[in-house]
Amino acid sequence: MAAQTDIEAVYRRHIGTVYRLCYSFLGSAAEAEDAAQAVFLSLVEHPRAFNDAEHEKAWLITCAQNRCRDVLRSARLSRRGEMPDEVPDERRSYVGDAFEAVLALPEKYKTCVYLHYYEGYKTAEIAAMTDTPASTVRSHLSEARALLRSMLGKE
Repeated sequence: MAAQTDIEAVYRRHIGTVYRLCYSFLGSAAEAEDAAQAVFLSLVEHPRAFNDAEHEKAWLITCAQNRCRDVLRSARLSRRGEMPDEVPDERRSYVGDAFEAVLALPEKYKTCVYLHYYEGYKTAEIAAMTDTPASTVRSHLSEARALLRSMLGKE
């Protein structure tokens, strides 16, 4: 019973982050819900111990990214929908033109932008999570900012 309580606590702490990340990849509320559910189901089926809260969050983010990539590769996703009003997010203010532009970025940029600007990770942390050199993460952020300026007509 203690293990289930721990998983419930992990779920409560991180469902918002995992859902938002999945939505940023998949662009569909239903697909994001399915992917987030699969991430936590993986934790239920294969319980693990985490070193600390950041290790726990990093594992969930990595697992969510991998799950979303699998979904995108499966070609089941044919159409993107609108973000629903009931998105579980205390920071809904970011939903708008800028967030829609982030969703339209190529995956290599979208991941870095989301983790850096929406989740607050430093480039070194993103590099470790995505198994990418920190210099590449910084380049992706720089290139993404230029793309976003262009997409939002800020050039």
